[in-house]
Order: sequence, then structure tokens, then C-alpha cells
Amino acid sequence: MQNAPLFFKKMKTIIESEQFSRTLKRIAHEIIEKNEDLKQIVLVGILNKGLPIALEFKRIIEELEGIEIPVESINIQKHRDDEKKNSLVELNFNHDVTGKTVILVDDVLFTGRSVRAAMDAIMDFGRPAKIELAIVVDRGHRELPIRADFVGKNIPTAVSEKVVVDFENRKIHIM
Repeated sequence: MQNAPLFFKKMKTIIESEQFSRTLKRIAHEIIEKNEDLKQIVLVGILNKGLPIALEFKRIIEELEGIEIPVESINIQKHRDDEKKNSLVELNFNHDVTGKTVILVDDVLFTGRSVRAAMDAIMDFGRPAKIELAIVVDRGHRELPIRADFVGKNIPTAVSEKVVVDFENRKIHIM
């Protein structure tokens, strides 16, 4: 790694492939245990990193319970409260969320601002019975009073560090 970019030299892998897969399976089991009627669930993955995780939860739950859970993706750009806001983003859901349990899925929970934006966006589609949050990594440093219902791993970090969930290679790194 002598000629590698600087960010690769500082990257530390904290979860390898086998543990990553076990973590996602455990969260899926917790979702099953906590929700009596799985037919009332809609998984909503925050674009871009939450969607593949939501699809994996769907696959695991279907494999374990034989029930197909609908999955939606949500672009939070229209609802952000920072410079990344884009009011031109179009929002579309194929499933009605009114009266359902929406399980919002993302990779890392940090300040809570993305989750708040996602909850605002979900309300554009109806009024869920409740919204739960499934996160692979909770790294702390909340700016809003938001807490995950399903957490893969709590990883204390410095504010300056970055947590990267590499879904494709099934690893988690800190930079």
C-alpha cells in the first residue's frame, strides 16, 4: 500500500464479512420478533446506502417466515435541512404506508438529521401506525433526539472519523 491514497492507509476494518452477515440476520430476527403481524410492515431504505440493506432484510425475512415484505426506497434530498437540500426531487411509493409499521433502514446513524428528513418524507405518503428505525451502525454524536429500534453494532467514534458500511464486500470500516 505504499502508493495507495492516504484514506486507504488510515482505513481500519472493524467488521469482516462473516460477522457482517450475522449482524444483518440478527437484525432481521429482531424485526420478526418485535412485529407480530409481518404483513403490516413496509421496509423503507434511505437512498443510497439503506436500500440494499432493506432488500437484504426482505430476503432474510422471506427465507425465514415465507412472507414477502414490501420494500420502498426514499430519497431524502427534498426534506434535508442543510446545503444538500433539493426541492426538485420527486417522491414515489408503490405501497400505501397508512396504518402500517414502516421500518426505516439506513447504514449509519450519526447526527439523526437524515432520519428526521426520511420521516418527513414518509409523511408525504400517508400516516403510518408507527415508524421504527433499523441501523447497521450507531456511532453516536446525535444532534436530534433520535434512537434506533434495531442496531447492528454500536461503535463509539470521534466526530472527525467516518464509518463506511461496504455492503458489497460485507465489511465495515472506520477512517
